[in-house]
Amino acid sequence: MSHSLSDLAQSLLEAAKRAGADGADVVAVDGRSVSIDVLGGALEHAERSEGTEVGLRVLVGQRQSCVSSSLIDADTIETMAERAVFMAREAPEDPFIGLAGADQLSDVRDARALDLADPAAEPDASALEDDARRAEAAALAVKGVTQVQAATAGYSSKRIHLASSEGFSGGYARTSRHMSCVAITGDCTGMERDYFGESRVYQGDLTSPEEIGRIAGERTVERLGARRPKTGAYPVIFDERVASGLIGHLLTATNGAMIARGSSWLKDAMGEQVLPAGLDVIEDPHRARISGSKPFDGEGLATTPRHIVKDGVLQSWTLDLANARKLGMASTANAARGTSSPPSPSLSNVALTQGAQSLEEMLADMGTGLLVTSMIGSTINPNTGEYSRGASGFWVEGGQLAYPVNECTLAGNLRDMMLSLRPANDARAHLSRVVPSLAVEGLILAGE
Repeated sequence: MSHSLSDLAQSLLEAAKRAGADGADVVAVDGRSVSIDVLGGALEHAERSEGTEVGLRVLVGQRQSCVSSSLIDADTIETMAERAVFMAREAPEDPFIGLAGADQLSDVRDARALDLADPAAEPDASALEDDARRAEAAALAVKGVTQVQAATAGYSSKRIHLASSEGFSGGYARTSRHMSCVAITGDCTGMERDYFGESRVYQGDLTSPEEIGRIAGERTVERLGARRPKTGAYPVIFDERVASGLIGHLLTATNGAMIARGSSWLKDAMGEQVLPAGLDVIEDPHRARISGSKPFDGEGLATTPRHIVKDGVLQSWTLDLANARKLGMASTANAARGTSSPPSPSLSNVALTQGAQSLEEMLADMGTGLLVTSMIGSTINPNTGEYSRGASGFWVEGGQLAYPVNECTLAGNLRDMMLSLRPANDARAHLSRVVPSLAVEGLILAGE
C-alpha cells in the first residue's frame, strides 16, 4: 500500500475530463484486515485481506454514473473514465445532482485533530490468536458455560481519499482493534447464548480478553432457564446494549432520503416535540479516537456538531447535497460515499442526553415489567411508525430481576414510544452511539 491515493484520484479526475465529463469526484480506499477465530483452544479460522479500490462518479449535464475497480493500472483508469461517461450519457436526468462548489468545500483536508489511526504496528496473527484463546478460556471458566460458540480477535487499517474536479483533495486513515466472544449454556432444547464484544481505534484502549470472555460467560449463564412471559401491557426498559437501536429508529426517520421520498413517520414533524422535554440528540463527528468521527463528508463539506433534537423538539434532517436540494434546504454535511454508489445521507457519532438514575434505580421504579437485553428481527412500518420486534431479557418483579425470558414480541408505535422515553445514566462514552438504557411506557408484550 505504498502508492499515493491522492495521485491515483487525480489520475482518475484527469481521465474523466479527457473522456468528456463535465465534472467528477473520486473515492480511493486501501486497507488491510485480519481476523482470527479460536474454538476449543485451537485455531478455527484465519482470514486476511488487503487491497485497493477506487470509485469514480462522473457528471454529464444533469446525468451521472458511478463505476469502481480494484485494478489501478493506467489502462484500467482510462477504461473506467470512458465507460463512466458513456453510462452517464445514457442515464436519466436528475435536476438535483451536482458536485459541491468550491465555496462549499471544507478547508480541512485530513483527520490529524481526530486521532483516528493508532500508530502502533499491526498485531501479529499469533497475538490475535492468543487474545481469542484467552477470551474463550475466560468464558469457559464461568460456572455454567457449556461451550463457546466463537471467540474472535481482529484488526483493520484503512486509508481513504476523496477528490473532486472542483478542487477538493483530502484524506485520512482509520484503524480498528476488535474482540468478541459468544458463549452457550445448557443443552438440547434448553440451550441459551449471549455475547460481549468491544471495538476501539487504539489497541491499548481495548478491554482485556479475560474481561470480554468473563462478561460473555456471565451474561450467558444468567439466561439459563429462560421462559416466555405473560401477555399484556407492561413498562419496558431497553438495556444500554440495545437502546441505541431504539434511538436508531428515530434517526432513520430523520434521514433526508426518506423525507424527500415522503416515506418517514416523522416527515411532518419538523419543529414538533418528538422526545420528552429536556432530551437532546446531538451529532458530533469530531470526537477524538471514536470510530464514527470524520473531518469532512463524502462530498468534501466540512462536518460540524449539530442538534438533531433539542429539548425534545426535532431540529434537523440528515442531508447530503442532492436530498437537501430536493427539500430546498442546505446540506448538513452528512454525505457518505462508497466506491460503487453516489453519495447518500448518513450519520456519524450520536449522543442522547443521559438521565439521573442508574439502571438499578430505574428497575426499582418500574416495579413489574420487562428488561430487554436482546432484539430479534424487525417489523417496522416506515410510514406510520408501527413497531413490532422479537425480544429477550429478564422479567422484573418488585423492582428486581425475577427470571430470564425469551420468545416474546414487543409492539407499539414509535411516535408514542419516543415521547415516553426516560433515560438512565449508564451510556458508555467510548461508543459512536452514546445512548443509555431507556424506559418506555405502554408497550404490548406478546408472550404465552
